[in-house]
Amino acid sequence: MLACQAPAAMTREIAEPVPAPDISAEHWINSAPLTLEALRGKVVLVEFWTFACWNCKNVEPHVKGWHGKFADKGLTIVGVHTPEFEREKVIENVRAYVKKNAIAYPIAIDNDYVIWRRFHNRYWPALYLIDKEGRIRYTHFGEGSYAQTEAWIEKLLAEEAPQVPKPEMVSGQNEAPTPEETEEPAPREEETSE
Repeated sequence: MLACQAPAAMTREIAEPVPAPDISAEHWINSAPLTLEALRGKVVLVEFWTFACWNCKNVEPHVKGWHGKFADKGLTIVGVHTPEFEREKVIENVRAYVKKNAIAYPIAIDNDYVIWRRFHNRYWPALYLIDKEGRIRYTHFGEGSYAQTEAWIEKLLAEEAPQVPKPEMVSGQNEAPTPEETEEPAPREEETSE
């Protein structure tokens, strides 16, 4: 069995950002299914947690606070509930905990550790901060470093969203007409001299 704790606390700023893995899951609470591709252009905080983990409970007020403070500024928080114990695998138990504790952000149910393995995660709680281009830029495992995490959220929110290039038009296909093609022909002299 895995221990529901992180090491003393580890924070890492990613010098060479890497693409974040997929967060798709079959079951979601507080949201329709999400993907990172659909969230491109937003800052995303992925939090691995489980409701019976005391360390996760201690981090929870901070994560909820960031949701309240930054959701309307472009931050999307995705809680990934990855259970340690059998009772944590029951979706209704997770749903009841989320309701009782007024967690309003999307929760992916990861009973089979699919998302956990995609991220190569090893700890609860674990925070992965993903920039607007879908790259992991900052991680934190365990409790603490709340001011540092919030500073990173603010930093990534302040960055410009990636510019998506406009698709090039294929010649002759869906092109706007040239001005010559839209001008009315000038009336001929014989039509005007009556």
